Amino acid sequence: MPNKQPIKPTFNAEDLGQIAVGAFALSVPIAFSEEAWRLSASLPTLNLVLVVVLSLAFITLFAYQSVFQANITKRRRAFLLRVVAAYLLTLLVVGIVLLALDKLPLITEPILALKRIILIAMPASMGAIIVDSFDKE
Repeated sequence: MPNKQPIKPTFNAEDLGQIAVGAFALSVPIAFSEEAWRLSASLPTLNLVLVVVLSLAFITLFAYQSVFQANITKRRRAFLLRVVAAYLLTLLVVGIVLLALDKLPLITEPILALKRIILIAMPASMGAIIVDSFDKE
């Protein structure tokens, strides 16, 4: 029988760091892609909403199965905090990467900037939650 240690109920700086590193690792190659820049410009709003829903669904599923080992009964708040924090921190990391590449037109085209962040955050959020799960059971 596998040794299952209880998951830490806290969300600390180590967790934040792991999420940021995972988001960075997957956002960088995509953020350098002109294809991603162009796709974000042409993506309809409904599709963008679907990208957000898919991102949240997959990181929620992964966190539930892997990080929390399908046991959130007494840890719903910690579970929700981890999912929300992973997604929001991913959005921030992607925004910083795009800003560094001068591909985040926040002032001149804020809608395009938001679309780019959301589109690139889809795979980056999976990287974030996967790296966050490395030190769990």
